[in-house]
Amino acid sequence: MRSFGPTLTAGLAGAALAAWAGSNEWVKVTAPAQMPADLNDSPATTGLALVALAAWGVVLVTRGLVRRLVAGLAGLAGVGVIVTFFGHPGIDALGRAIDSEVVWGETEHATTLWPYLALLGALLTVAAAVAALRLAPSWPEMGRKYDAPAAAEPEQKPLEEQSTIDVWKTLDEGRDPTSDED
Repeated sequence: MRSFGPTLTAGLAGAALAAWAGSNEWVKVTAPAQMPADLNDSPATTGLALVALAAWGVVLVTRGLVRRLVAGLAGLAGVGVIVTFFGHPGIDALGRAIDSEVVWGETEHATTLWPYLALLGALLTVAAAVAALRLAPSWPEMGRKYDAPAAAEPEQKPLEEQSTIDVWKTLDEGRDPTSDED
């Protein structure tokens, strides 16, 4: 039960860190011709991290099997972020650009800290998801009073016993206050 808060916080923090890191510059190149801008950040990392972030929000308010399934989805999104770290096209394009001095001439390049922060966030998200899958059955759940109300029809008193407010409420609900059928 005490693991709920730390696990949820770790998952949220890891996903938020990965989303932030994915939207920043991953490769810095100084060359006669600039590297294409769309290879500098990682939109796939950002998108997957936002999926994980949303999943952690759902883990907070669900219970039972749904909670575990959504925690698994957060873990899968974290694994996707890890895959984007190792397969980022900007890092691959940087390697090709450095090899091709005809196009680029002399280049200075550096991988920034952002891809490593995205990897750290993804690892934190995956670890939290594994913990959630294992520990979720012992976590507290929101009370049933927060569930949507059941579609039970209230008992209708005879028209003579109803106040004016009751009659108007019945009309607002789309029912006929003069009808004895329920």
